[in-house]
Amino acid sequence: MQTPLSILQHYWRYDGFRPMQEEIIHSVLDGNPTLALLPTGGGKSICFQVPGMLIDGLCVVISPLIALMRDQVDNLLQRDIPAVAIHSGLDQAAVRWVLRHAVHGEYKFLYLSPERLESTLFKEYLPALDIGLVVVDEAHCISQWGYDFRPPYLRIANLLDELPDVPVIALTASATPLVQDDIIDKLKFRQPKIFRQSFERPNLSYSCFQADSKFNKLMDVLQKVHGSSIVYVNSRRLTKELAYLLQLQGISADHYHAGLPQEDRENKQQLWIEGNLRVMVCTNAFGMGIDKPDVRSVIHYTIPECLENYYQEAGRAGRDGAKSYAVLLYQQEDKEQLESMPDKRFPPIAVIKEIYQSLADYLQIPVGLGEGNYYDFDFTTFTRNFNLDPLLVMNTLKVLELEGHLSFEETIFLPTQVAFTASRELLEAFETAHPELDPLIKVLLRTYEGIIDNRVSVFEKQIARLCRLSIDEVHRQLLQLKAYGIIEYLPQKETPQIHYLLNRAPAQYLYIDQDTYLLRKQQYTDRVKQMLQYTALSEACRSQFIARYFGDTAVHDCGICDNCLDQKKKPITPAEFKQIETAIREQLQNGIITTPLLLKSLHQWNQEKIWSVLEFLQSERIIVIDEGGKIMNFR
Repeated sequence: MQTPLSILQHYWRYDGFRPMQEEIIHSVLDGNPTLALLPTGGGKSICFQVPGMLIDGLCVVISPLIALMRDQVDNLLQRDIPAVAIHSGLDQAAVRWVLRHAVHGEYKFLYLSPERLESTLFKEYLPALDIGLVVVDEAHCISQWGYDFRPPYLRIANLLDELPDVPVIALTASATPLVQDDIIDKLKFRQPKIFRQSFERPNLSYSCFQADSKFNKLMDVLQKVHGSSIVYVNSRRLTKELAYLLQLQGISADHYHAGLPQEDRENKQQLWIEGNLRVMVCTNAFGMGIDKPDVRSVIHYTIPECLENYYQEAGRAGRDGAKSYAVLLYQQEDKEQLESMPDKRFPPIAVIKEIYQSLADYLQIPVGLGEGNYYDFDFTTFTRNFNLDPLLVMNTLKVLELEGHLSFEETIFLPTQVAFTASRELLEAFETAHPELDPLIKVLLRTYEGIIDNRVSVFEKQIARLCRLSIDEVHRQLLQLKAYGIIEYLPQKETPQIHYLLNRAPAQYLYIDQDTYLLRKQQYTDRVKQMLQYTALSEACRSQFIARYFGDTAVHDCGICDNCLDQKKKPITPAEFKQIETAIREQLQNGIITTPLLLKSLHQWNQEKIWSVLEFLQSERIIVIDEGGKIMNFR
């Protein structure tokens, strides 16, 4: 009989589970609605993939990011676990093909973007799908009070209504208590099992530096902390500039952002993962789904908008348990820019309507049309032609997404599409006349169902492997077939897309819920204030501050952040000595106490200061500490 441990050992080759993983898995197997709050690097995927292997039927995983879906599907396929992803980049024929095979039980895991749940095609196949488990990944996206609210996530509840007896697990790395409650409410969890892993990272040292020259401080950190590093910045331009400056200093560095071609992103990412590139300078588009355990430092060159983002990004350091560093660099102007962000992030509604009108003019969409359509969108050309501030446009697009009018996909991946346009008779004659193209034609016809009548998505890597050709040669032969009029050929593209979720409205009647809009702005303002408060901390433990933000009040001073280290350097004051001595005497009124228990009970003070008091009391024969670490009053 298979068990969670046997599945883990067989497919993942791990000896055992990380803390809390096994309890979460058993909760899912018992059929409980389960919410798992696992900080970055806590092994979320194991918590649903292992029970997904044990539960009969298909495991449906709802995930917001195409890159994350593709990474997890590739990872499962490498372990000989059948998995597939349906996302916004696939056309209807490709989605139908995947769903048809899912109905026949050919996949164990089906990854879906939330937008697909309400599609007519998915609803058509839903009754025939043997779904055994539903997974809501990045579950904070369902909460409108969260930092990354995605309106399509609200549709998940409708899916769960159709599957009343199917177990559900929701997972997130970073959710405040308010967001946790909202997740439970929106998913209609009754008597949920909630698992919260500690937000404590005992091997990760947090620090903040206000630097006159951030670059000089960056170099200082990289010279002191050897090994792999991520440097986060808030603009694409800065990724390239900073990587170039690091290269001039002899540091192996490259840049990464969502605007780079997919092949470039994959190559850069692989070089960094394999250790052939030391430093990746990037926007927050980098890191999601990447499992590199030996990152020694994560350096924020600019201040993130919120602690959720900061904690998730900083947490990519030190997943192997070795000492690592999370460093935030800033100048006064960075703080001022962040303080001004709420007004920029939430523009006046009148401005939103003006940009909405300009967008419709640019895309040439008449009133009453557009719903469900994708439109190629050149962001730079749009802002230049209409003389608009790029940041204002980007923030307006985010607001329109939050209000459910449209979505903006910067990194959409539209695979190559092919359809045969020649008749069967002409095709047979062509194959005879061009035998060099015959193998490619046969692979297309045998591999992609419906290609003779419909435009379908094809994958050059797969074709190249089946034909034993290079990818460049596959491209060349496809272009030849197109030139001869045998096929319709649309090469893959990554053009940013605007997806209209509703028909285009007259700008003056564009609906925006003003009360909710202003409330979201206030929530965002509060998150910015918390981030600024974190940078300004001078005495409190940074690790403890972050943990309490997420509702984890059990975390004690870490002892290794910059503030804790500064506290250790400060001599104990007479007042502190008296307070600690009094606290120790009170503890001993109840009898003997162990040293670890005493240190834990006096966690508000630095341990070195506690020890200095203990040593004084022992020298004065007020207390005795035996070899086993037990403390008692001197008799």
